[in-house]
Amino acid sequence: MGDVRKHIVFYGSVQGVGFRYRMYYAARVNGVSGWVRNCYDGSVEAELEGTESSIDMTIMQVERGTFVSISNMEVRTVPQHNDHDFKIRD
Repeated sequence: MGDVRKHIVFYGSVQGVGFRYRMYYAARVNGVSGWVRNCYDGSVEAELEGTESSIDMTIMQVERGTFVSISNMEVRTVPQHNDHDFKIRD
């Protein structure tokens, strides 16, 4: 199964709870590349590139974190960048 890239905006209790750092470590463990950053409206925005299952696993691992509560996600498929690392953006 090939790689895909997803642009996702997470809503809920996602800022001030270690969300970006959990995603960074989960993405690295699952072989997912891309980036994550906080948005001014209190949401968190990310682009995740990998297999569908590795992206799903990354999100599930983040959601299991203490104090993290994802109430909604806006997901769309975007063109792949073929990057090789995962970054926390400011």
